Amino acid sequence: QFAETGGGLVQPGGSLRLSCVASGFDFNMRSMAWYRQMPGSEREWIAGISNRDEVKYADSVSGRFTISRDNARNTAYLQMNSLLPADPAVYYCNLWTPSAVWGQGTRVTVSA
Repeated sequence: QFAETGGGLVQPGGSLRLSCVASGFDFNMRSMAWYRQMPGSEREWIAGISNRDEVKYADSVSGRFTISRDNARNTAYLQMNSLLPADPAVYYCNLWTPSAVWGQGTRVTVSA
């Protein structure tokens, strides 16, 4: 299971930190990822972190978002800086190769 929190309303250029508490599997051993789904679009992968802390980003967020993890807390994070009007979406976490079970997600709105 995945429980995402931290979304909200932020002005363009602002920052948010999303958290995802995972359960039901050995978090330490699995690569994690963040995804987002914009209105009218498919869910897309945006950032991933391996169990050895190797990270990778989609071009759309590279340089602005940072993924990290805390294995002691079974938690993955997504630090989002310099948010753009193009970033509003529901943000989800899952395994890097996603399982069929998704959390509720957390909604991010970017508006002046």
